[in-house]
Amino acid sequence: MGDPVNGGFGQAPKFPNAANLSFMLRYSKLSGIARFQEFVFKTLNKMANGGIYDHLGGGFHRYSTDARWLVPHFEKMLYDNALLPIVYSEAYQITKDSRYLEIVNQTLQYVLREMTSYDGGFYSAQDADSEGEEGKFYVWKKNEIQKIIGNDADVFCLYFDITDGGNFEGNTILHNSINMSTVAFQFGKTEQEVKEIIRKYSEKLLETRSKRVAPGRDEKILTSWNALMISAFVKGFRISGQTRFLDAAEKCVNFIQEKLTKSGELLRTYKDGQAKLKAYLDDYAYFANALLDLFETNPNKKYLELAVYYANYLLDHFWDENEKNFFFTADNHEQLIIRTKNIYDLSLPSGNSVAANTFLRLYHITQNNRYLDVSVKIMESLSTMAAENPFGFGQLLITMYVYLQNPIEITLLNKENDEIYTNLTKRFLPESILVTIPNAEYLDELKNYPFFAGKEYDKTKTKVFICKNFTCSLPLDSLTEIEKLL
Repeated sequence: MGDPVNGGFGQAPKFPNAANLSFMLRYSKLSGIARFQEFVFKTLNKMANGGIYDHLGGGFHRYSTDARWLVPHFEKMLYDNALLPIVYSEAYQITKDSRYLEIVNQTLQYVLREMTSYDGGFYSAQDADSEGEEGKFYVWKKNEIQKIIGNDADVFCLYFDITDGGNFEGNTILHNSINMSTVAFQFGKTEQEVKEIIRKYSEKLLETRSKRVAPGRDEKILTSWNALMISAFVKGFRISGQTRFLDAAEKCVNFIQEKLTKSGELLRTYKDGQAKLKAYLDDYAYFANALLDLFETNPNKKYLELAVYYANYLLDHFWDENEKNFFFTADNHEQLIIRTKNIYDLSLPSGNSVAANTFLRLYHITQNNRYLDVSVKIMESLSTMAAENPFGFGQLLITMYVYLQNPIEITLLNKENDEIYTNLTKRFLPESILVTIPNAEYLDELKNYPFFAGKEYDKTKTKVFICKNFTCSLPLDSLTEIEKLL
């Protein structure tokens, strides 16, 4: 099912399937079989070089109409641009390849620039067509580029395979199939000179493109997709240190709390100043999970309390005691003939898979056995189907991986030692819960939670506690000691 030449799964049309790629990275770590992660890197590289990626503006189109990621369906969905940066972030943590970091930065910057409302919510999608033609906003003719760039046009055109005949209805979709070193050799330049040409004129072409008639934008703000975006911005902040990514995540949480809640319940959708529809399983599960992601990076007690509140709401109103998993609608939702279930992880992870992960994490922070019980019941209820069709359960398999590995609980107190902080946040630790606490006040507020019990803040230096199976290390302040335990 995996395409050994172009990466990805199947032939055409080809979708990114982010959850399956993330699971393969974990399975490679667990099994020690390198070809699984190598397949993921191949897929990420081919996508980043292909036409499915917007080389000028950042962000990914919805899917590729061909096997080699060249010709996309040009629509851009918010959820793709939330899920894919997380996989690229993980690839960066494993390889430290700056190209992966660049893709994360460009994609998140695209969302901030073009998909963010003034009050912090994220819009749903951009259309594929403008002026009645699919892709018209994104494609180029060679003579147009030569006129804009001038003397260095040949370098730019070779790098992005821009030809007179084009590759899409007489036009060219920018894509890259040649190494920068080859371009440099051909033109007698250094790689750095070529890189600067590509950067400079990509910015110039983006500026030119911004004056075209833009595709329409779906300005619905969906709670579930916004929650995925919060998680992406938190992950982007962790690997890049760019505070605007963390700010965007926090602002979106505030937006959801202010605009998409009513009487303690989440609402599904917001547009033109009006929120409506009772929220579904995905909204609650994704948002609770995103709150935990944000809490690990900015451990303000309110984020943890909100995650607990929405998790408890799921248990009270969505739980199916007979089948041991969650309905898609709440018991107080508009009455339907049948209450449906959402169990498959496809373009979007299922609410059940994300809920299982959320409750597992909450158990480790709170030691509330009910949360562990619920997480295990969901995994057990779906495990046979996942074994028979793993392709449809990537997110659930990620949760199972964490459960079977038994999470490592890491608490970093005082971020003063940047070497330790950066080492931990840029390390691939998919089986860990890593909470970074910047000041003593935060720790004092969290003392009642078992995860933080018995830990003392030292204002003079960074200390790290590593716990597993209810046993904690002594406070560690040496990177060598930390790495030895990990």
